Amino acid sequence: MCLSIRPLALSALRFGYPIVMLIGINGAGIALAAADAPKLALLPLLVGAVLLSFAVERLIPYHQLWNAPQDDSRRDRVHAVVNETLILVSVAVIPLLANVAPAPGLWPHTWPFMLQVLIAVLIADFGITTVHLASHKVGLLWRFHAVHHSVKRFYGLNGLMKHPLHQTIEMTAGVAPLILIGLPNDVASALALAVAVQLLLQHSNADYRVGPLKHLLALNEGHRFHHLKWAGIGDVNFGLFTLLWDHLYGTYSYDPTRRFTSDDLGIAAKPHYPTAYVVQLTYPFTGNGSCSGASATPAGRTDGSPASDPLVAGL
Repeated sequence: MCLSIRPLALSALRFGYPIVMLIGINGAGIALAAADAPKLALLPLLVGAVLLSFAVERLIPYHQLWNAPQDDSRRDRVHAVVNETLILVSVAVIPLLANVAPAPGLWPHTWPFMLQVLIAVLIADFGITTVHLASHKVGLLWRFHAVHHSVKRFYGLNGLMKHPLHQTIEMTAGVAPLILIGLPNDVASALALAVAVQLLLQHSNADYRVGPLKHLLALNEGHRFHHLKWAGIGDVNFGLFTLLWDHLYGTYSYDPTRRFTSDDLGIAAKPHYPTAYVVQLTYPFTGNGSCSGASATPAGRTDGSPASDPLVAGL
């Protein structure tokens, strides 16, 4: 059900929601981490971000039907719990890995804490973006990444609807370079919260606004283009935190006139991709787990994406 709110409040919510998430919740997490608070102190912020995400999706939905479960709610909650646990575990083991870091002296410990977190975000973003792009080119990686692309609606929990093996590969690509140069544990805690907040925003069904920053930040307006189901067209906007690396790789795409429905999402080559959680875990290991061949780009698309250029994995 879409709740009715006044136009002024609607505008305030559309512009204020991303500010609360990006600056408010992340800022509180950074403050707690800088104060050397226990890691568990960040969990209420994560829970609050999830609850706020669900509430705003109902107040200002991009697509009203995407708020209705499509036999996916339970599966997505399991994916979210498993993959968020993997993120938290990775943070917990960082102190152990830091002991064998070859160049711990490279980390800028004397810089302001917020700037250290920003550096961690940019480095992690580069690693994750690069592996994400590779997952659309390399058939073996695509097998596991396809789980994420099988979604048929766009909402907060989609961000953690991933095969845990692919989630591990992406996070390793993002965090390993940081560990090698001596990533402090408190910065890692703030980064872990920022990842969770970003995934909620990036896949949100909320019709929020960030103005010109939509060309720089990897939020839902741009990320919807990444979930278009056709080869080539959907191979864009790979960034987790920013679109900086997409601009560099030539994979950025945006068309302000484009609207999305469930018919645009999923995997064109696999329209009946398995939906059950356990099957999704095993499917990439089967002969049917690959996406052989590439579905043709639909005629007359004007979504601002690059011309169809089917990659090895094919969507």
